[in-house]
Amino acid sequence: QNYPLYIRSVPTENELKFHYTVHTSLDVVDEKISAMGKALVDQRELYLGLLYPTEDYKVYGYVTNSKVKFVMVVDSSNTALRDNEIRSMFRKLHNSYTDIMCNPFYNPGDRIHSKAFDNMVTSMMMQVC
Repeated sequence: QNYPLYIRSVPTENELKFHYTVHTSLDVVDEKISAMGKALVDQRELYLGLLYPTEDYKVYGYVTNSKVKFVMVVDSSNTALRDNEIRSMFRKLHNSYTDIMCNPFYNPGDRIHSKAFDNMVTSMMMQVC
């Protein structure tokens, strides 16, 4: 339903700008999903790749089998990140999200408040920076 379950940004003073970027990228994700159509259902790779670049950031997307969308915004000046690294970061996010969904005390659709998920995201952000 395109409402955020988890948003994390560093530095926090640009958080509203990142919220806007993530929400606008959801339209691009929907366009890519509808363009792929049935081909997306048949393939196991759910990585959507670069959604769109801006002057300052690059926005990447990923969709799970259950239609949960992951959006990652990285600094354009970070040339060390390649497509394979972004893809593996999305796989880690997906695996951690799956762990949260397996928790019997988590209600699907609620905001994510998990220390393990926070730690995983923090470690990924530290690797990128």
